[in-house]
Amino acid sequence: MSNSASIVSSTVPANGTAVGLKSDNLSFIETIGQSIANVSPTFMPALALVVVAGIAGPASWLVYALATISLVLVGLNLSRLASRYATAGSFFVYISRSLGPVTGGLVGWGLIVAYLGTAMAVTVGVAIFLESVLKPFGLHVPSFIVYAITVGLAWLLAYRDIKLSSRVGLGLEVASIVVILFLAFSVLAKHSGPLLDMKQLTLEGASFGGIAQAAVFAIFSFVGFESAASLGRETKNPLRTIPRAVITSTIMAGSFFVVMTYIMVLGYNDNAAVLAKDAAPLDTLAAGAGIAGIGTLIYIGATISAFACALASINAAARLLFSMGRYQFVHGSMGMVHAKHRSPHLAVTISAVLTFIVPILMLGMDDMTAFGVLGTMATFGFILGYLLISVAAPLYIKKQGELKKRDILTGVLGSTAMLGAIVGSLYPVPDYPYNILPYIFLGYLVLGFIWFLSLKKRSPQIIANIEKDLETNEAEIIGGRK
Repeated sequence: MSNSASIVSSTVPANGTAVGLKSDNLSFIETIGQSIANVSPTFMPALALVVVAGIAGPASWLVYALATISLVLVGLNLSRLASRYATAGSFFVYISRSLGPVTGGLVGWGLIVAYLGTAMAVTVGVAIFLESVLKPFGLHVPSFIVYAITVGLAWLLAYRDIKLSSRVGLGLEVASIVVILFLAFSVLAKHSGPLLDMKQLTLEGASFGGIAQAAVFAIFSFVGFESAASLGRETKNPLRTIPRAVITSTIMAGSFFVVMTYIMVLGYNDNAAVLAKDAAPLDTLAAGAGIAGIGTLIYIGATISAFACALASINAAARLLFSMGRYQFVHGSMGMVHAKHRSPHLAVTISAVLTFIVPILMLGMDDMTAFGVLGTMATFGFILGYLLISVAAPLYIKKQGELKKRDILTGVLGSTAMLGAIVGSLYPVPDYPYNILPYIFLGYLVLGFIWFLSLKKRSPQIIANIEKDLETNEAEIIGGRK
């Protein structure tokens, strides 16, 4: 990138044309659809809970309750910023305003891994679920074909229209949740013992270390709840709609997770160890509830849910790359917008290609291990963003002269919760390969930091123009609110 390069303004894409993202395009339903599809609530009982139960045992419901509270706090911090200005860059822009463009760029760098890692993990999840659907019929589809179809269809929807992909994602997720809830009520109806499970409520056999380690992966069940904020340039009345979508999606998903965790462990007669080793826990529960025929339908729903999550993750990653491309933190072509579809088509394409390539390179690895590795790496990226947004929110509000005690409290609590998750990923030391993942992610961040410092040295006007652009936009926001 030469020193003559100029920063792209917040209203003009990197190709210099007047084409931008389609504004006032998404309603509240379509905006919350992005977050809910990205969270993919059905994915948790079908696969993620297996990992959590293996670590936290009977305390799994508590792990999800604590994760819900932690992420509601993060959501409140995010909402305080999202209610002040709308952006396609989400955390990247929010944190740049408060902590500077280099810090914001570093968070954006981490979130690239977060969103794409999620897309990759759930693409592997599609193959896992589809195997459960086809196995009773003696059928098998090679994973690379499943990956190609999943990513190809997600790319097509994301490339063409965010409204269409948000509606598709939400519709698919609602349908699969209905099936899961039917299973849950069937398990409760069939259960012969008391519904008040004292082994779970007293955390019998659980350990603090297990709860701390499981919290990291439990957070992965929520990741993407904030992705509605990436639609700030495309949402109707974004300053009201996006905060509502972020908080509502977190509370809805968290409540579902806690209830389903409790019911599933109850359905396994509190034997979390058996649950943790079951590759198809929903099939097992369906058979135990006397509705074995619904097992295939449940995993069809889970397959659909995983696809919806992959689609939403690619959408979120593309908008992050779009915003960073406009500010030339990544190649400027990422900031280009399709003249007809008004989507960040090149960013969508790059996101889809990477989502396909990495799982292909991991085909020699067990599917569950690949899912766990990709999901954990993604979680680190989100935790970094969640931590710094909790720091940035009160600082920005203080700069506006509007700081209140509740802003300090939510900032401190949100930051503390994310720091706790970081500690939980390091100690007690997890088994291989999870023990090396924090250091791989740290190495990735160091490379990003070196790149941004190099950019600042080689093209100082880029950083200067970003700061000027942020200040100009901020002045416009303050002026518009007076």
